[in-house]
Amino acid sequence: MKVDIIEPEISQNRNQTIAGVPPYVKIYNTSIKIILILVVSFFIKPVESPAQWVIMKNDADSLVRLGSDYIYNMQYDSASSCFKKVMQIYPKHPAGYFLDAMVEWWRIWISHDKGKYDQLFLSKIEKVLQVCKMILDSNSTDLNALFFKGGSLGYRGRYYTIRSNWLSAASDAREGMKILLDCNEKAPGNHDIMLGTGIYNYFAQKFQESYPILAPIMAFLPKGDKEIGLLQLQASARYARYTATEAKVVLQQIYEQFEKDNAKCTEISQELFKKYPKNPYFHRMLGRCYVLGGIQDVAERLWRDILNRHIAKQPGYDPFMAREAMYYIAIYLMQRSDYNMALKYFYKCDEASRVLDQDPSGFMVKLNLNVAYIYDMQGRRDLAVLQYNKILKFRQIDNSHELARHYLSRPYGK
Repeated sequence: MKVDIIEPEISQNRNQTIAGVPPYVKIYNTSIKIILILVVSFFIKPVESPAQWVIMKNDADSLVRLGSDYIYNMQYDSASSCFKKVMQIYPKHPAGYFLDAMVEWWRIWISHDKGKYDQLFLSKIEKVLQVCKMILDSNSTDLNALFFKGGSLGYRGRYYTIRSNWLSAASDAREGMKILLDCNEKAPGNHDIMLGTGIYNYFAQKFQESYPILAPIMAFLPKGDKEIGLLQLQASARYARYTATEAKVVLQQIYEQFEKDNAKCTEISQELFKKYPKNPYFHRMLGRCYVLGGIQDVAERLWRDILNRHIAKQPGYDPFMAREAMYYIAIYLMQRSDYNMALKYFYKCDEASRVLDQDPSGFMVKLNLNVAYIYDMQGRRDLAVLQYNKILKFRQIDNSHELARHYLSRPYGK
């Protein structure tokens, strides 16, 4: 039995489509979003942002590296402590202030509690920009100040994008892109900068291929090259001093979502989770790789671990991850014909979906299909028919309506 990978449908960075909006408005909004992603990605820098040219003494450099590892491992208080020490050692250098803002960014990125960390993140970004301004007022070509100003605008632009504040995102993106181009001229071939240029090169071509309607809109942007983009990201992942981890994260996403190369995605996911075993995002990605790879026993153990971490209230292991874990555990129980136990997990998954989703999600539709299959396998045809009819009232996910109609006429497994 094939195990379907279901992308969670509710997250803090997903923009819901509003019913009744004319199609041309939806296309325009999608186009604007893609353009902003491309422009912002051209100067985006990750949590480990200081690039190879940043001159800091070993004491601050070690604190930056340690603090960055703390962020990826969800140890936010320890990360903030490291970056506050950097600010004390170098009160006029933007690095410590920027990295301290990245602690709040990751809290926003991981959390579904919309708005909880927004103001603190924005105030910390504003502080970085103030420090950069003081430097640039006396030396307009200072590379450190330009770099961190561009990074701050990039992350603020990303924040405005996930909050659907398109005008503010566009303003930050436009200014930040100019700054990155300036930095790129001053430090060509820098492996840390290759993260941003690699992202841009790959997605500029990829989005133009996937959305031909965007060609006129993207005419004002530099052309992309997917192959060069992948090479730049691979070089950044291997050689960059500070951005290697983030380059691996981007490659992980590309291999999973666009290149459909599960072997390469699994290799990177294993490496990231081994290094950062407390990071729920890396944990979940590895679980999805094992599901796709058909490594059933390992996958089930991993998803049970995710569920247990949620129960233990470990940071980032929220109800959305628990819902996904219960779904895959139920699938594997179903494959072993442990139908009663599978139903218990599917029921819990359904309960979670009713709380987490405003509308029937992919999880709700697929789990109800599987519940119907189990009822048929148990000979409870009347309950199975009720389930299939319920699925027909949900929105279509993949071929869910066709399957429901098919099994209404003939029981599953017959």
